[in-house]
Amino acid sequence: MSEINFSPLIPELTVTNLSRTLSFYTSALEFQILYERPEHKFAFLERERSQIMLEERNENWEVAELEVPFGRGINFQIEVSDIYKLEQRLKDLNIKLWKEAYDVWYKIRQTEICVREFLIQDPDGYLLRFQQEIATRVLS
Repeated sequence: MSEINFSPLIPELTVTNLSRTLSFYTSALEFQILYERPEHKFAFLERERSQIMLEERNENWEVAELEVPFGRGINFQIEVSDIYKLEQRLKDLNIKLWKEAYDVWYKIRQTEICVREFLIQDPDGYLLRFQQEIATRVLS
C-alpha cells in the first residue's frame, strides 16, 4: 500500500449503515476508499485531497442521543476541480440537491473569489457543500 498524505483535520462521521453510505460516497460522489477496517465497520475515503472517515454507529463516540439528520449545525465544504461535472452526475443519478448550484462571491482580505457551490445531504443527513473557485478579483 502506498503512503497516504493525511490531512491535519479529518472528520469522522458516525453513520447508521456503512455499506449504504459507502455506496453513496463512492458511486455518486466519486470518493475513493483508501483503506477499510471491515471488522470495525470503518472506511477512510478521499476525493481530490478531501478526506473523510466513516464508521457505523458503535456508541464509542456518541456524547448524546443521535437522531437523523446527523450533523445538525455543521456543513462540510469540499473543493472539487469540476463542479459542473459533479452537479450533472448527481442530476443524472436523480440525487436531489439540498440547495441548487449558485455562484457566490467571498471576500478574503483584499481579494474576492467567486465560487460555484451546491449542497446535498448524505444518507444520514450530513450536509455536504461542494464548491469550485471560478473567478478572482483584487479589491482596490
